Amino acid sequence: MRPMAQIAMVMNLDKCIGCHTCSVTCKQAWTNRRGMEYVWFNNVETRPGQGYPRRYEDQRRWRGGWELNRRGALKLAAGGRFRKLAGIFSNPRLPEIKDYYEPWTYDYRNLTDAPLGDDFPVAQPVSQLDGKPMKIEWSANWDDNLAGAPAYGELDPMVERTRQRASEQVRFAYEQTFMFYLPRICEHCLNPSCVASCPSGAMYKRSEDGIVLVDQDRCRGWRMCVTGCPYKKVYFNHRTGKAEKCTLCYPRLEAGLPTVCSETCVGRLRYLGVVLYDADRVTAAASVPDDEALYEAQLGVILDPEDEEVRRACEAAGIPHDWIEAARRSPVHALVSRYRVALPLHPEYRTLPMVWYIPPLSPVVDALTGTGHDGEDAGNLFGAIDTLRIPLEYLAELFTAGDTGPVRSALEKLAAMRAHMRSVNLGEEPDASVAAAVGMRPQEIEEMYRLLAIAKYEERYVIPTAGVGDARRLEEAAARHGCDLDFEGGPGSGGLGPPGADGPFGTDHPFDGDGPFGGDSGRRRLPLVPVENFHALRRRQTSDDPDLLVPDDSKEP
Repeated sequence: MRPMAQIAMVMNLDKCIGCHTCSVTCKQAWTNRRGMEYVWFNNVETRPGQGYPRRYEDQRRWRGGWELNRRGALKLAAGGRFRKLAGIFSNPRLPEIKDYYEPWTYDYRNLTDAPLGDDFPVAQPVSQLDGKPMKIEWSANWDDNLAGAPAYGELDPMVERTRQRASEQVRFAYEQTFMFYLPRICEHCLNPSCVASCPSGAMYKRSEDGIVLVDQDRCRGWRMCVTGCPYKKVYFNHRTGKAEKCTLCYPRLEAGLPTVCSETCVGRLRYLGVVLYDADRVTAAASVPDDEALYEAQLGVILDPEDEEVRRACEAAGIPHDWIEAARRSPVHALVSRYRVALPLHPEYRTLPMVWYIPPLSPVVDALTGTGHDGEDAGNLFGAIDTLRIPLEYLAELFTAGDTGPVRSALEKLAAMRAHMRSVNLGEEPDASVAAAVGMRPQEIEEMYRLLAIAKYEERYVIPTAGVGDARRLEEAAARHGCDLDFEGGPGSGGLGPPGADGPFGTDHPFDGDGPFGGDSGRRRLPLVPVENFHALRRRQTSDDPDLLVPDDSKEP
């Protein structure tokens, strides 16, 4: 056993309203700069639909993730070293800008500067890539709320796969239209194919928390990681010539704060927590021959933090005590392993993704109520799950490689929870057979309800902060010894221009020159942000004290 810790996330799709708040706040925090206009580390897709980039799930075209060779061993679907070497200067397995979308803004200046005339000036769309007028044809959310429309639903790769298994299961007739929202970020996989695809070793998975990152100094812009990622959540910054991706907001996590997308989620559908796993089992789990067995194999990798043997092994491996305790209280572990209502996205890619999803149940309640039946009655709900407007087969193609069993089990547990809590809220005696029908006890049903419905901030985000005590000392040491990347002549300087009074490049612009790849490719020279500021922010966001809601700059954080 080789235990390791992973920060993982669960999203409850039953609560997502498709408001895109998570996407906008992530955009402002991480990709609001030149070269990243088309990039959305967090996006919300309407399913069925093509996704972003378009048809990213069609691995026959993109060749992302892993597959098994003739001997049953894992190999990259995009090919090994020799194939990469042969195509290192010309990689055809890349989405083009039309597969994402050409970002645009509007020529607002024309509204104010147009000469006086009989016609009304308009703000023409202008490309943010070349500044030329353009015709808008596609965007990241172009098919938002149009999932049931044949023009878009027919192009969903998962619809094609579902129809191959059950030809008439998904039909886009008006009376059978269905849709739901699917937020997506980097999966921070246990077996990341993007890391294995990188020729320069710039992509890596942090051993302390499992977050997958890109070392910008080592990245050479080969873009093999873009091809290797089956979720297409690695992006190329055409201004800097580097790959970039979701960082799971690791500076916030290190201070005990949740990710920006979690913090700002209107529906409170995201959960963050520690998962312990056995690194020695990862390869075997990803190598299971049957795609439909990959979900259970991935569950077998996850360790039980209540097991004394596991706890001793974790301590021997150097995992901090507070991380082990956080794993015991982790909402992610509870939803994934204890209640088994959260499922991985596309386990057939064999990357062992660590962002999990609770499948949506809401439409069945509305459908039953519309027919005159009691939509919250357990008997009605159990009987209607197989006739969901959202077909089980479609959900299974997303979350369990086509196996409908785990999807049905998760939905039945959600239905049982609704029926049980309805009785509790009405002051009736709950029927114990409802919980027993899904293999749970009434107490477990109520605990799951608390977590999914009324959990407080600290229960939804159980984030350990081991090592933060040393953060200030390390910060001060780095500043004192000139270890900042932006010191004169350092890697962040860009190597341009003579030193001047206002900085190494004789300018007080926030960027030290333009860097080797054009404007904005140099590093920002911003003041050091002490970790205490993050802790002050955490206290304000979690406190009921009104005096903390408005920060007082005159006081110490």
